[in-house]
Amino acid sequence: MATTLYHWKNGASFEGTSGNFSDVTDPATGEVSAQLALASADDVDAVVQAAVAAFPKWRDTSLTKRTQVLFAFRELLNARKGELAAIITAEHGKVLSDALGEVSRGQEVVEFACGMPHLLKGAFTENASTGVDVHSVRQPLGPVAIISPFNFPAMVPMWFYPIAIATGNTVVLKPSEKVPTAALWMAQLWKEAGLPDGVFNVLNGDKVAVDGLLTHPDIKSVSFVGSTPIARYVYETGTTHGKRVQALGGAKNHMLVLPDADLDLAADQAINAGFGSAGERCMAISAVLAVGDIADELVSKIKERAETLRTGDGRRGCDMGPLVTAVARDRVSGYVDAGEAAGATLVVDGRGVKPDADGQGFFVGPTLFDNVTTDMSIYTDEIFGPVLSVVRVDTYEEGVELINSNPYGNGTAIFTNDGGAARRFSNEVQVGMIGVNVPVPVPMAYYSFGGWKNSLFGDTHAHGVEGVHFFTRGKVVTSRWLDPSHGGLNLGFPQNT
Repeated sequence: MATTLYHWKNGASFEGTSGNFSDVTDPATGEVSAQLALASADDVDAVVQAAVAAFPKWRDTSLTKRTQVLFAFRELLNARKGELAAIITAEHGKVLSDALGEVSRGQEVVEFACGMPHLLKGAFTENASTGVDVHSVRQPLGPVAIISPFNFPAMVPMWFYPIAIATGNTVVLKPSEKVPTAALWMAQLWKEAGLPDGVFNVLNGDKVAVDGLLTHPDIKSVSFVGSTPIARYVYETGTTHGKRVQALGGAKNHMLVLPDADLDLAADQAINAGFGSAGERCMAISAVLAVGDIADELVSKIKERAETLRTGDGRRGCDMGPLVTAVARDRVSGYVDAGEAAGATLVVDGRGVKPDADGQGFFVGPTLFDNVTTDMSIYTDEIFGPVLSVVRVDTYEEGVELINSNPYGNGTAIFTNDGGAARRFSNEVQVGMIGVNVPVPVPMAYYSFGGWKNSLFGDTHAHGVEGVHFFTRGKVVTSRWLDPSHGGLNLGFPQNT
């Protein structure tokens, strides 16, 4: 019998009032594993009010005590990350090793947030004017909302909430309704770590929940990761209602391979970046730009590797798992149909894959196209599946022009043994995150994550120093105090003036 999942409010499960539920599915088997309560407008307000009530006390809690809770959460997560990885695999479908990697990358932000006492230090200027001192502080915003996607149920929320909590805010997390259990598990872990009730809350739901958070007068900021059309909607709606918004959108990430590159390395990394997590990553490489006469050899090497991958249930030691839903599977298969019809060369076809899995899971195997042109939908659209397209270009300049003319600017990579070419690429390419012989250039937590162009709406990237600034606002205090020597007794040592 399927489990019923509810919201999390004030440190406990909260059933809500809507009476509406949706299915949570195991994508490897196609079986319904849980029923998820979807929030009503009243539920949104109830959860937000829990965050409102908890804010004053948490804001005034010392940095020392806040950091102690962060450290406790870090230790608990480190000891039990296998549990969280298993939850991710069961609901998203990615293989266990990939799920463990997701948790570890999220853990980096928790560890970064443990250094918040240093990160929140202000500045002080003595005697800015005669007898006048100036100092600056950064203070929390209040209750903040995080709306996270299905493809990283743990890591993406962890890009935001450790910093939000460490800086003194309270949080309402709205996870994807496809993968809700990780958020509820993390809420319970925060409670075990000693976080006061109401500081971290989970609101499950669909568009009603999203719109409720975007328009609620007590929510001060919104952090979002998802497709570009929804990111634009979140940004415009949230800012219209007076909120600070960081909305990270979609991507079409290119990998430029120069003739001097190590083609075995490039082929390995094209496989890793194109087919890891079944291509359901905003940092996935979906377009390989092969420069000059290396294309035939590079395609052959990628094909050879793609055909060795084992697709199936992520709990069985397979290389690649299913897509998250049947709708996603059919959408990706439709793009493969379209690419073939448009005249691209279908080198490896994943539509008929025989997965190592029971039941009716949502599988598309690794798929490789060659001779892709820039007018084909498999090039122009973010497919979000295991489809890798090879585009043949004559020169480095042609490749850079393709990348820079793309409406997205999330991540890109160059593969070369020429340091000068790599440096030039890093300078010229109009993309927010760049890899040199690194296919998925996701920054460490103490740097910030985010793209350019239609891959980001708002001015602030995730985590790092930009994340600290996003969840705080600055205040400058100018003060003058009377010199105590103006009168009265003074037994102090005589001083020159």
